[in-house]
Amino acid sequence: MEKIANWGYSAGSGVDLPSMAHPSPNPSGRFFFVGLRRWKAASIGPILNGGASGIRFVSDASSLRRVSIMEGDNVFVWGAAFSGGELDFVRERGGRIYRVEDGFIRSVGLGSDFVRPLSLVVDESGLYFDPSHASDLETILNTASFTEDEIKTAETVRHNIVQNGITKYNIEPRGRPDWGTTNKRIVLVPGQVEDDASIVLGCSSIRTNLELLRAVRRSHPDAFIVYKPHPDVRSGNRSGVLGNHETSELANHVETQWSVVSCIEACAEVHTMTSLCGFDALLRGKRVVTYGQPFYAGWGLTCDMEASPPAFARRLRRLSVSELVAGTLLRYPIYWDWTRMTRTTCENVLESIKQSRNKIEQTGDSGAVHPNFLRRTIRKFRLITGPRWQIGRL
Repeated sequence: MEKIANWGYSAGSGVDLPSMAHPSPNPSGRFFFVGLRRWKAASIGPILNGGASGIRFVSDASSLRRVSIMEGDNVFVWGAAFSGGELDFVRERGGRIYRVEDGFIRSVGLGSDFVRPLSLVVDESGLYFDPSHASDLETILNTASFTEDEIKTAETVRHNIVQNGITKYNIEPRGRPDWGTTNKRIVLVPGQVEDDASIVLGCSSIRTNLELLRAVRRSHPDAFIVYKPHPDVRSGNRSGVLGNHETSELANHVETQWSVVSCIEACAEVHTMTSLCGFDALLRGKRVVTYGQPFYAGWGLTCDMEASPPAFARRLRRLSVSELVAGTLLRYPIYWDWTRMTRTTCENVLESIKQSRNKIEQTGDSGAVHPNFLRRTIRKFRLITGPRWQIGRL
């Protein structure tokens, strides 16, 4: 079996790339990924492999036991899967476990629509959205000494994100919301999926969209409050739906048309439990109030309402926005160029997203970001029938 390259970037990529700041897999051990569907394995395998053929995909924990994990082996898991102790035997035998998630700047389109990611985060300590213990991201933000060049790059990345309205998925229409003429302070409240792991694990006193809206209205009785439902909640697929009566009593406007970035740009401040929207707002210089323990809170950049949160007790220093960007977007993720099949930089991914989105907007091809059943099926088929090295299983 070929070995996966170290967590650095591929040689010959033509760009100067920093090495990862958190632990790298053991290149002398074997590499396994547990519990991924075939199409998803094909969409992330090359990124983890660095273009090599060293990773093997295992259907479940019992199958992994049968391969006799040895000291130095590396086991990858998607998100919080197998978090109930099913993989304890890996560490008992000297193996290492890594949690994998989509990066913060992912794609033009959703993973559930079979759009391949342009970035991943790989974390040996935990998960960035689980504040019960430190993640590799938290360690980076707590301890890293960022160079002058990193800070300059972070400032460039921030500028590009803000100027081009870039978000994680880049699927919502951009424009200037028409909320009428008001002299009141505009406060944006982004709705979330209420059973999202970041809320379940990171919130105590306020854990629902209704509780959040009530808290914001109590603290800002004279504000113009805009509530933006989460798309998955609005469709009825996930928990967190608010009735018209509830929202009309607490919010001045419910925004369902424009992108969350458009809403951020039109408001004065953002109140959120743990939404990535809070990070987007910090990039745009907005005041952010949190009611949970998101990764970007507790560093002196946000107003944090959670009482005695354990994560904030671990976050021991104050950060600038540029330092937050350097740790979160430069050091933590892996970025991937699907054309050249090689690791790349955050800046290159931002440029790729900008070009792809602009092309979609110019051609009016809305199906690219909101595909119908046929288009989704074709994408899925292309993924699972890709090169065999991407999807080999034990």
